[in-house]
Amino acid sequence: MSDAALRVMVVDDHPMWREGVARDLSEEGFDVVATADGCASAAARAAAVRPDVVLMDMQMPDGSGAEATAAVLAAHPGAHVLVLSASDERDDVLEAIKAGATGYLVKSAQRSELVAAVRATGDGQAVFTPGLAGLVLGEYRRIARSPEPDAPTLTQRETEVLRHVAKGLSSRQIATRLSISPRTVENHVGAALRKLQLGNRVELARYAIEHGLDQE
Repeated sequence: MSDAALRVMVVDDHPMWREGVARDLSEEGFDVVATADGCASAAARAAAVRPDVVLMDMQMPDGSGAEATAAVLAAHPGAHVLVLSASDERDDVLEAIKAGATGYLVKSAQRSELVAAVRATGDGQAVFTPGLAGLVLGEYRRIARSPEPDAPTLTQRETEVLRHVAKGLSSRQIATRLSISPRTVENHVGAALRKLQLGNRVELARYAIEHGLDQE
């Protein structure tokens, strides 16, 4: 997705910071379609303007960033939420990811890091400040050690596809590795989404990581 087509919304309760980030992203060629200062306004504006990427603070006057993330994704499921927070506390990071955020960046990041993170988030990649990715993966693997009862059964091929999704490969790359067509890959991805009752490829990758498939 090109920067010009990437629609971004900035959510932060500090006006100067919010407008500064919005200005920086606009200068870099992103289309900043809205800003918001809280959970309720973020959800309402996400529904109205349908951004591709939402930059989300973790502290809001009417709730947490995790609550705002969940509200935004309920209002516009197609959005990708990238947390931009002063906090790198374990609980904040995990709550944000559990609420549906695809990445987490601390506010001390350089402008170039932020721009690259927004771009990657728009492409559906998971982006983390160095050190936080390991924390998140470690937590998912800890959870995965306790098997879920009545877990859906995937076919061998669906599991193979899921393993490559967990490693961040595109449908075309997966198709090449498995010697099948990209359409067949998408069919397997769709079947896995239905069986696991997940909404999109990011959630599917998260499920695969939780179950250690990226290590196989």
